[in-house]
Amino acid sequence: MKPIWPQSLEGRVVAVVLIATFFALTVAMAALAIYDARAYRDAVTADLTTQAEILGRTNVPALTFDDVQAAQENIALMRVRPTMNSVALYKPDGRLFASYGRDTFGVMPSQTLVDSAGTRIDGQEIVLVQPIIESREKVGTIVLRASYEWQQRLASYFVILITVMVASLGIALLVTSFLQARITKPILSITGVARKVVDEGDFSLRVDRTGTREMDVLVDAFNRMLIEVGEQTEALAASNRFLESEMAVRRRAEEALRAADKNKDQFLATLAHELRNPLAPLLNGVAILRLPSRTEAESAKVVSMMERQVKQMVRLIDDLLDVSRIATNKLVLRMAPMDLRDAANAAVETLAPFIRDRRHTLHVDVPSTPVPIIADSTRLAQVFANLLHNAAKFTEPGKEIRLTVSSTPEGIRVVVKDNGIGFEPSMATKIFQLFEQADQSLERVQAGLGVGLTLARRLVELHGGTLEARSEGRGRGSEFVVALPATNPAVPQADTAPTGRGNQLLSRVLIVDDNVDFALSLSTLIRTYGSEVRVANDGMDGLAKAKEFLPQIAFLDIGMPKLNGYDLARRLRQLPGLENCVLVAVSGWGQAEDRRRAQEAGFDHHLVKPVERDQLAQLLGGPRSPA
Repeated sequence: MKPIWPQSLEGRVVAVVLIATFFALTVAMAALAIYDARAYRDAVTADLTTQAEILGRTNVPALTFDDVQAAQENIALMRVRPTMNSVALYKPDGRLFASYGRDTFGVMPSQTLVDSAGTRIDGQEIVLVQPIIESREKVGTIVLRASYEWQQRLASYFVILITVMVASLGIALLVTSFLQARITKPILSITGVARKVVDEGDFSLRVDRTGTREMDVLVDAFNRMLIEVGEQTEALAASNRFLESEMAVRRRAEEALRAADKNKDQFLATLAHELRNPLAPLLNGVAILRLPSRTEAESAKVVSMMERQVKQMVRLIDDLLDVSRIATNKLVLRMAPMDLRDAANAAVETLAPFIRDRRHTLHVDVPSTPVPIIADSTRLAQVFANLLHNAAKFTEPGKEIRLTVSSTPEGIRVVVKDNGIGFEPSMATKIFQLFEQADQSLERVQAGLGVGLTLARRLVELHGGTLEARSEGRGRGSEFVVALPATNPAVPQADTAPTGRGNQLLSRVLIVDDNVDFALSLSTLIRTYGSEVRVANDGMDGLAKAKEFLPQIAFLDIGMPKLNGYDLARRLRQLPGLENCVLVAVSGWGQAEDRRRAQEAGFDHHLVKPVERDQLAQLLGGPRSPA
């Protein structure tokens, strides 16, 4: 059911004005009607009283001398008054003496009416009973009955009331419309703007001034409120957006931290597993070499096995170091013009023993003409070696691996394809993530740290190229495609390889290292070249032996007690007879900063442990070990 009372301010103002006008007019007209009714009755009563007195005095002689005819003539004169219905004249004893009646002539009032003097209303008539007194003596009674038209008069008042009320309500409606333009319209404008602000959220809306002082104060206050609320809302919205952004960033950071923590735990477990794998056969090999009953063939087999395991450990550590350098933007490419075929052949030569051990067949398809490119030859060979190693490791023994190099106008394309375990197409991007592997089950045949593909891709990207992985699914083989640009404008100078003094053997060698086992093993290797070796296990002892021995080449550790390798190198450079001594830094630290500090301290070369025999041969000028 709809409410009777208007819901809008405009409707309520109109209703209030009209209702107030209606009730005011009703009360006023009712008061006038009551006043007029009383005034009408008083006037009629006064008129009848006057007529009664006149007729009484006129008929005193007739009553005194019983002159009925004279009395009748006097009373009959009332016919000229249209409202007079009847007149009756009574003797003192109550007998009817004379009468006049307009419609009911001869019908006279009762005796009771004659005996009760005064005025009364009898239906549509007013009755006046008045005694006639002469010389303080009642000589008779006169009774007048006249028409009392109060109903007609009241009906006329109602007609007037309705007419006036309709006119007044119309005037009130016009006045209300006039007032709305000056009072309610500004309020309705404020209401409309407020509704739009709530519905649309647009705090730029404003209410226009009206020219009325009080309303303009309200309008100005409302507009200022909109400005303040708009500014606060915008600030709150900006704060909410910032908080939402912060929450999103924090959620992503938390997810990344959880993923990193999970990867860290998985990596540490994998690293421990991968380092223990080569350590176990190394310890077994040491135990076998100590057996007095071993044969030469068994010793050679054990030494070959131990060499493979050590190289595997070195490969793991080198890959980790390279990934760390890339992650910290410390890996520097030594760009130079080169033939890409040389890098491919170097990778094949490096992986040939591993591929033979896996009994794979390697097909190499390279152009017959040079494939010129500006790149870091060592790093590209490392990329191709990683891809070949990955293919050989994850392909069942006795399968085929193919290396293809092709040159096009757009660039150079190198493809390593195998028919190994493959991977799901959805893993094509994920396998390049750090520590990620396509097969993470405990039953996987080949393990690893999951850094080889990551390192290969980053090295290719540093050359301005791309590395993509493709596979049709599990068990359907893999294909890794390297795309390199034809040229690269950045051509830094390449480092020179460490060399000794041509083919001249450096016969006096000083080794200073606080790692006794490393110093002893290194001295044993160097003595195989026929060199004389002195060993010291701290910096001060090394300085003393250098003064006495005057070595031609010195291998110095960096972190040593009493005197570190940098300070020892500086002092050796100042000793007479050691001006031309070749100083070689041998350390587990191999960052660019470490090499720079070694050069500043006076070192000629910087080797990273473990030191390979071929590196010693180059520095000492002795023969290289057989491949």
